[in-house]
Amino acid sequence: MKKTICELFAGVGGFRLGFERANSNWETVWFSQWEPGARTQWANQCYVEHFGNSLDMNGEIHTGEDISVVDKNNIPDHTLLVGGFPCQDYSVAQSLSSSKGIEGKKGVLWWQIRDVIEAKKPAFCIFENVDRLLKSPAKQRGRDFGIILSCLNGLGYSAEWRVVNAAEYGAAQRRRRVFIFAYRNDTQYAESMNKYTELAMINTDGFMAQAFPIEQIEECFEGELLDDLIEMTDKFSFDFKPAGIMRNGKIYTNKVVPVLEKPILLGEILQSDVDENFYISSEKMSKWTYLKGAKKINRVSKTGHEYVFSEGPVGFPDSWDKPGRTMLTSESTLNRSTHVVSDPKTGKLRTLTPIEAERLQGFDDDWTNTGMPTRMRFFCMGNALVVPMITRMAKVLDKIIDEEQ
Repeated sequence: MKKTICELFAGVGGFRLGFERANSNWETVWFSQWEPGARTQWANQCYVEHFGNSLDMNGEIHTGEDISVVDKNNIPDHTLLVGGFPCQDYSVAQSLSSSKGIEGKKGVLWWQIRDVIEAKKPAFCIFENVDRLLKSPAKQRGRDFGIILSCLNGLGYSAEWRVVNAAEYGAAQRRRRVFIFAYRNDTQYAESMNKYTELAMINTDGFMAQAFPIEQIEECFEGELLDDLIEMTDKFSFDFKPAGIMRNGKIYTNKVVPVLEKPILLGEILQSDVDENFYISSEKMSKWTYLKGAKKINRVSKTGHEYVFSEGPVGFPDSWDKPGRTMLTSESTLNRSTHVVSDPKTGKLRTLTPIEAERLQGFDDDWTNTGMPTRMRFFCMGNALVVPMITRMAKVLDKIIDEEQ
């Protein structure tokens, strides 16, 4: 089986870089990266700067276009489909024309992934999302993730998932994301997994257990998907835990405890004596102090209900002897979530540099230094994934591919 990849919602190439670092000859045959509403497609340009562009099966370039208008049949065949997609409302409804069956909400990018799977039938898939996907929406917990699993089940796939805190597996950032591994039920890998119980798969023998080892658990909570997506939208709710598998429409899940690895500490990735633009001015210090501090604020809801909004303090500055906090797309702007550190040489407080942001995500220094504005470098890193987590999964998948014909 060829080691070929299609990368959707590619950003600046975290999935691709992670697989290339495995040094096992994976080839990305096509990618797609398009930022809605952006005048300049900075992430796409960064990706092309590092890896070059990709032609579709007609010899045309459509990698920087809205994926919803791309003909999925023209995407080159591939063994592995990867992508990080937004956490959205995945509910479906009956279409006006009964001949069309069901329709997902326009603009929801999961349906583009489903369409690619349906058109190209990759043997394996790896997807990344925020961990709240398992609990959304708030009024019908687990429905959206259940719909994704139901789609995969209907297309002939089984799936595993795991919520991973990257710092617990040796990275520099306490970033929690859910990874989903799906495999087609007619692969040799699927057949080999049939000999294992669901508990054994979660504990030791499944894909996620090999990529992200855990302490042994003794039981699974079980559930079952409903018959179709309309029913899933209207009725399904389930308490998905951070680890689990789905096969033949049945769900097995539980909480897990990682086998901890030594993380990279924030102090280890800091530069010294950086450009003055990153230092906090005395005029803005009081604002930073307020944003980072504890608060209790009287508020009134839309319905007239009075309540007290409260939040605890954030480390100010961030501690050198811990991994970084989760980086958001707003990193470097004046807000509560932005990292503030004391510079190793000057001791003065400042925000992170773009290189430090890249190090938090495990990218090479100056990865985003491809002509984009500094603010966009932080935005792209806030949208990115932790590259070493991808390399861990790539090494497990290497062994699986070796067994396929």
